[in-house]
Amino acid sequence: MLKPSHLTDEAANVLLGTPDERVYFIQSKRWIAYPKGVQILDHLSKMLKHPRTTRMPSLIVYGDSGMGKSMLVDKFMADCATGTGTDRAPNPNKVLVVELSGRPTERRLFSQILDAVDAPHSPRASIVDVERGAINILRNIGVQILVIDEIHNILAGSWREQRIVLNTLRFLSNELKVSLVCFGILEARDAINGDVQLARRFDAVTLPRWTAGKEFEQLVLAIVRNLPLREPSVLTVKGLRCVLQLSGGVSSRIFRMLNDLAIQAIETGEERITDMSIEKYQPVSENEVAFQ
Repeated sequence: MLKPSHLTDEAANVLLGTPDERVYFIQSKRWIAYPKGVQILDHLSKMLKHPRTTRMPSLIVYGDSGMGKSMLVDKFMADCATGTGTDRAPNPNKVLVVELSGRPTERRLFSQILDAVDAPHSPRASIVDVERGAINILRNIGVQILVIDEIHNILAGSWREQRIVLNTLRFLSNELKVSLVCFGILEARDAINGDVQLARRFDAVTLPRWTAGKEFEQLVLAIVRNLPLREPSVLTVKGLRCVLQLSGGVSSRIFRMLNDLAIQAIETGEERITDMSIEKYQPVSENEVAFQ
């Protein structure tokens, strides 16, 4: 059986499965390449190859909730683990991801680093001991990039607490000669820029909401090609405009909409997404966060 030209190899293979298997594939979280995302991943891969110097290159990625920041983190980690990025050698220990949660403090940051490497630590330990333990472990396992996800949670702290956490991040970068990669919403920009010395180390990239244009068309095409439908989905400018309007240009909503429509197409036997089905689309919930 020839591979359908309208599908990727992966989607074509799933096409041979049962309807339930195809729906399961559609609902599974998976990476869809798009120009800005590929650019960011290439930049991160190059950072992995950077020699350890006094001032390591760092990156901060800003974007509204639902613009795919977490998916970029997951994709980068998967590439490092399997060696499928720019650097073909697996480097699972060179990158550590820490999600900044709760009210940020120096102790909480070091504790979250220890949690991320499954290192035991006592809540009664002094801040000096917690700091020393985190630094020794990061040095021993050879971490080169420290990823801080949800950096905007720093805003939950007072001005003084924000300064302490930012100073701690700068200290870690200096002490361990590691690159910092932060992901957060736009509101975190002022907090980062408040520490001039730290802000100067970061290249900043913004993930704006999608607007009408070639890149948006390429994104929709890439998503549709990865949906295991038997018939090609040919969308006109009218259909694309409707996707953009209904989603508000938010990546997670675009994915959710097209996934829902693909599942509907399987269940009804339509086996394709059409302009008409897009116009009739009604989301189950207004809280579209499945693909943040």
